[in-house]
Amino acid sequence: MKLLLVDGHYYVYRSYFAILHLSNSRGEPTNAIFGFTKSLRLMLKHLQPQLGAVVWDRGLPQRRTELQPGYKETRKEMPAPMVPQLEVIQELTPWLGFRNLSLPDTEADDLMGCYALEARKRGIEVILATNDKDLFQLVDSDVKIYSTAKADLVSPKDAFALIGSEEVRAKWDVPPGQIGDVLAISGDAVDNIQGVGVGRKAAAKLLKEFGSLEALLEGIDRIKTSKTREKMAAGRERVLQNRKMVELDCDLALPVPIDQLRIEPDYPRLIEAMEQWEFKSLLQEVRDEAARATQRAQGELLL
Repeated sequence: MKLLLVDGHYYVYRSYFAILHLSNSRGEPTNAIFGFTKSLRLMLKHLQPQLGAVVWDRGLPQRRTELQPGYKETRKEMPAPMVPQLEVIQELTPWLGFRNLSLPDTEADDLMGCYALEARKRGIEVILATNDKDLFQLVDSDVKIYSTAKADLVSPKDAFALIGSEEVRAKWDVPPGQIGDVLAISGDAVDNIQGVGVGRKAAAKLLKEFGSLEALLEGIDRIKTSKTREKMAAGRERVLQNRKMVELDCDLALPVPIDQLRIEPDYPRLIEAMEQWEFKSLLQEVRDEAARATQRAQGELLL
């Protein structure tokens, strides 16, 4: 079995900015809707998962905002044309065959982490479609990251890449389990988590030298470079707090059991939506796919 978990807001933003100025004959913006629909359908083609869900941010965890009140404060407001499209996308998602998942005051990466760990216990392969750095901590032989970014492709002819432990180590210079340690030192500007003035490469080098974050913090006086030693000594408490910030909350109750995440497109509604939003190429694809699904179902009945 294979479980595909999609970072909803990431793919909405990605789709919106990848395809600008697309609208239908009524003047309604459709770029995010089209891009998101296309992305999910490509994932199904590339990965052929049996289980799947789109996971959404639904507020910030109190734990993180209490630790650092400025958490994510620097993020810009969602572009106005994206707001109505987000509502359409969330309505469209079940018709594409995926469940929408979220919890109050919970970020998508935490919930994705909970599902990934539970699925791994059951021997289910997990693919995370995301660009969230925190989720790279979970990568191992059973959990991989799906990417279509050119930088991640092995060959220009490849349509996608599955990022495993080796690829994570090549990108970060540390194994997946130490990415949180790197971020604790370097910070994460995207989430407004301030570091101690030591960059990611330097942080990874320190961790490789000392073996662990704990050993590094205990041996700050043995850091060879004086400036780095001073920064780490002055920012020791910041590093410890940052480590708590980037740690995934993987003890949340799952809102929907994994067994209920089977991918089952609703072709009549999906076809109606493609007609409404005037996605002609996608409409024909879905019609052909629906016809093949009907033929398969009829063949199974005859058997």
